[in-house]
Amino acid sequence: MKILIVEDNQKLAGYIKKALEQKSYTVDCVYDGENGENRAEFNEYDLIILDWMLPKKDGITVCNNLRNKNINVPIIILTAKDELDDKIMGLDNGADDYLVKPFELEELLARIRALLRRPKEKVGEILMVKDILVDNAKHIITKNNIEISLTLKEYAILEYLIQNKGQVITRDQILEHCWDFSFDSFSNIVDGFIKQLRKKLNDKDEKYIKTIRGIGYKFQE
Repeated sequence: MKILIVEDNQKLAGYIKKALEQKSYTVDCVYDGENGENRAEFNEYDLIILDWMLPKKDGITVCNNLRNKNINVPIIILTAKDELDDKIMGLDNGADDYLVKPFELEELLARIRALLRRPKEKVGEILMVKDILVDNAKHIITKNNIEISLTLKEYAILEYLIQNKGQVITRDQILEHCWDFSFDSFSNIVDGFIKQLRKKLNDKDEKYIKTIRGIGYKFQE
């Protein structure tokens, strides 16, 4: 799953990014509201962490603009404003949740998990295809009830393919969803990770991950 952090405090943004990546999320960071809105509008994210007080465009304006553009990704507002009226303003302008600074990291992670559980049809806690099970709550993937040892990036790629089982996913889509936006899109690193995943799944005959020549990959239903 891919998360966008829009926070002008780069130290805080980096701290949150590191913690999320350790939980196998893919994370992009931007440091002003204008850039944040553009990123959210033209890229696919599963959740946005949005600071209220931002350069160029404040978080409330960004949130409201995204909702007016029918971008319904879950949004958590971060702010030092703790008055009831401020919280109401944030929620009324399209935020799904509101967290007052300073906050405990574990609370932020719990709120993220809660929001990502909401759209069950898209991001369920348990995904099952063939004999492969993805447990998003525990961040483990099993085959025939035996846990597969995966790196964070391998987990992210396999989870993304399984979420979109039966659909052809391009290499660019995998790069966009599982790497941050600074990554070199001309790299063939996706193919290398698919090779590793096939080895760990013992997928010699493409029973699970099928290559669609010239396009990308499909997880077989």
